Amino acid sequence: MDEMDAANMEPMWPAAASAEYIDARIELGKAERRLRDQIEEVAALRRKLPQGTSLPDYTFAEGHRDLGRPEPTTTTNLSELFGEYETLVIYHLMFHPDDDEACPMCSLWVDGFHGVAHHIAQHVSFAVVGKAPLPKLRAWALRRGWHGLRILSSHDTSFNADLNVERAHGGQRPVISVFTKDGDGVRHFYSQPANFLDNDERGIDLLSPVWNLLDLLPSGRGDWYAANSYAGAQRAH
Repeated sequence: MDEMDAANMEPMWPAAASAEYIDARIELGKAERRLRDQIEEVAALRRKLPQGTSLPDYTFAEGHRDLGRPEPTTTTNLSELFGEYETLVIYHLMFHPDDDEACPMCSLWVDGFHGVAHHIAQHVSFAVVGKAPLPKLRAWALRRGWHGLRILSSHDTSFNADLNVERAHGGQRPVISVFTKDGDGVRHFYSQPANFLDNDERGIDLLSPVWNLLDLLPSGRGDWYAANSYAGAQRAH
């Protein structure tokens, strides 16, 4: 990366900024550029993954696109979720069949996906799959305002267990997965849980604008944790 200095870069500070601030901001700018380059290097490594395993054509329960309509319930195969594309992204919603609400962090992520769904749809098929029975999933999606997203239930299937998005005792894991389809069927391409290999958190933070915005603050993100509702807040949906 070429060296940067105040004379050769577009300013990221007010005209009255101190020399001390400008010097520190330039050093930060260099680090931000290195981070961008590393993100691109990781993306390139991801694209070079060897061919993934072939998968069964799992069958999910799905309802009407209008979340307010309880009927009809249909069955949808994994291969059918691709639509016109050869690639499919699934967010595995952490929603145990016995729970009444989905994981707050998962709900935060899907809120974000919902907000940009019309952009995502220009490139790839996208769906949200949870282990809870379909009526619970749809009721939760309706409460969150996830209109237009495909919401499917993997209840009574081995999909979650086979993809390792479910622990041996039945606990659900927050994971995003990418699948491909060709003449030989559906293959797994990539999965990333919310935790890294060493079980440290923040594995999919880059997929949520919330965390990236909080990281801009003088106080940082702190130990804040998402909730399914906030006192005094009104939903925008």
